[in-house]
Amino acid sequence: MTRRWKVLLVTSVSVFMALLDLTIVNIAFPDIRRSFPTESLSDLSWVLNAYNIVFAAALVPAGRLADRLGRRRLFLLGVVLFLAASVLAGAAPSIELLIGARAVQALGGAILIPTSLSLILPEFPLEQRATATALWTATGAVAAATGPSLGGLLVDWQGWRVVFFVNLLIGLPALIPARRLLTESRDHDRSSRPDVVGAMLLALGVGALALAIVKGQDWGWSSGGVLGALAAAAVLLPLFIARSARHPTPVIELGLFRVRSFAIANAGTFVFGLGFYALLLCNVLFLTGVWRYSILGAGAALTPGPLMASLAAPIAGRLADRLGQRAVAVPGNLLFAAGAMLLALTTDADARYWADFLPAAVLTGAGVGLSLPAFSSAAVAELPRSRFATGIAIASCFRQIGAVLGIAGLVAVLGTPAPSEAIQRFHQAWGMVAVTGALAAVAAVALGRVRARHVDRVPTASPNAAVISGKSSGDTG
Repeated sequence: MTRRWKVLLVTSVSVFMALLDLTIVNIAFPDIRRSFPTESLSDLSWVLNAYNIVFAAALVPAGRLADRLGRRRLFLLGVVLFLAASVLAGAAPSIELLIGARAVQALGGAILIPTSLSLILPEFPLEQRATATALWTATGAVAAATGPSLGGLLVDWQGWRVVFFVNLLIGLPALIPARRLLTESRDHDRSSRPDVVGAMLLALGVGALALAIVKGQDWGWSSGGVLGALAAAAVLLPLFIARSARHPTPVIELGLFRVRSFAIANAGTFVFGLGFYALLLCNVLFLTGVWRYSILGAGAALTPGPLMASLAAPIAGRLADRLGQRAVAVPGNLLFAAGAMLLALTTDADARYWADFLPAAVLTGAGVGLSLPAFSSAAVAELPRSRFATGIAIASCFRQIGAVLGIAGLVAVLGTPAPSEAIQRFHQAWGMVAVTGALAAVAAVALGRVRARHVDRVPTASPNAAVISGKSSGDTG
């Protein structure tokens, strides 16, 4: 195995670990609740919410910090933080310590996502970068989809604590070779200090928005807590944008969004994230609630989806390298929409897995395997190498905010219906997912022809700015 593939393997394993925890703890939540019977459901919900909020809020600052301080250094720090927090969470004697450990876990995961891809891409020639990005993205998609089934197996075997301890079996084998294999690189433009205040504004603003979305159902959309969080986000995020426009080294250079492929790919990633994460939870709830599958049975039933995603992703990468990302993302999103619509039109209270559910799972899985890699590679294809970590962090942040919004929308659509209404609610939810797939396909059409290339610098925010082509001078990669 050549060096470039070893780097891809080591970093992708760490990404799998981080993204697995976005979904695996959901399946362990009932067992966690039984371990802390005196705690309220609202307090226990922070075991889930703490991870989602910190993860979304920290992605972009972590990516920018990696570009400045060193991607290898931050990657190793992310792995160590994640593993240490996993041990602390698995051994937590109180709910407060468990919630705190989950927040630290999310911080480590937020560091791993942007640094991993920024370490991978410089190892590959331009004509193979879409393939590399596709394989990296497939790791995350399979991790997110595998979480419920793997979590069910682990909880059934040993209880909820092993869900956290299993990260050691994933992360340690990746950490040891990473220390000698990965090469340090960073942005050498150190004309001024990073914008710490801007990073705080972004983290607090995204955190407030995520908090409002996540807690809207529990607290009530018109409650003081939700309205206060939305108001805070409405103030903090515009302040962040205004500061980014005038700071010499902002956390997010607004000029990045003048790169057409970057801006449109982020829009597509956000819309696709709405449907993808809603579908994951919707299918688990349907199989266990309507068809009365056990957790283990539901996990097995869901397996064809991530399997198809993992098979389709390498194909997506090769096709994107040859034909461009649009040629892959458009059919991928349409397949995803078709699978969701098939569920909406064919399923009923009678469990017909092979005739109704499996064909739809194959379609949606193939759609995920084609769409996410195409959007991810398009987002960074025309950025300077010195901004790979920042670029993928922004794309991941958009996807994560889409995930929180999509799950909130799913919960709002499903509600708590009477048994006679459950099928209709699930049909409406799958219809909502299908709409997101169709809208993401529109965004994919707008991508145009994306060409991976060397870029000197980030375009300025002025209307007449243009990307300058040539050999990158902003990194050591």
